[in-house]
Amino acid sequence: MIDLYYWTTPNGHKVTMFLEETGIAYNIIPVHIGKGDQFKPEFLAIAPNNRIPAIVDHAPEDGGAPLSLFESGAILQYLAEKSGQFLPAGARARAEVMQWLFWQMGGLGPMAGQNHHFVQYAPEPIDYAITRYVNETNRLYGVLNKRLADRVFVAGDTYSIADMAIYPWIVPHARQRQKLEDFPHLARWFAAIAARPATVRAYARAAEINVQPTVSDDAKSVLFGQTAKTLG
Repeated sequence: MIDLYYWTTPNGHKVTMFLEETGIAYNIIPVHIGKGDQFKPEFLAIAPNNRIPAIVDHAPEDGGAPLSLFESGAILQYLAEKSGQFLPAGARARAEVMQWLFWQMGGLGPMAGQNHHFVQYAPEPIDYAITRYVNETNRLYGVLNKRLADRVFVAGDTYSIADMAIYPWIVPHARQRQKLEDFPHLARWFAAIAARPATVRAYARAAEINVQPTVSDDAKSVLFGQTAKTLG
């Protein structure tokens, strides 16, 4: 059994998509980041960076004590290796998956995240920041579109953890001021993943857990007012 500490963000969706694809038994423990649940001592003991998602594997392969893990990319890699699914064994094929997983972690996620912040949440519009991050998101969409021009999925013909990592960051494309019709190969890939039963189930779980997915002013102060002192 996997305990999944989760909220309904793109990084959270990555893990539910994987777990739904594989059928690994899991239990969601909601961490309401708008209310500050991520700063509770019991969560910080698992995820010292006070970010979701995090997991506790109660049946690690070594048979030892429960294993906790934070960072969505590390979680996907760990679960893929544990299950033997969605990460190829061959060195060359594995490298293809891993480089695109890291592309999402180091590029698409951070840049789209800044896009979300300055377009939607900043207390006042800052034209330079909005233009900077909308344009960089657009560039990254172009990179992904070009990559998908001659292959079904980002690492080839087989669905992988790289696709699962990237897809949730494309879901809010309209809020990122991007048009999928401008990226036909990406749009084809996006539609194929959206139609997967596991993706449908993962997003249905999100709707059950966060029935009012809005960010209030109080939540903004929690989400965007953090310093080292926040951790105590």
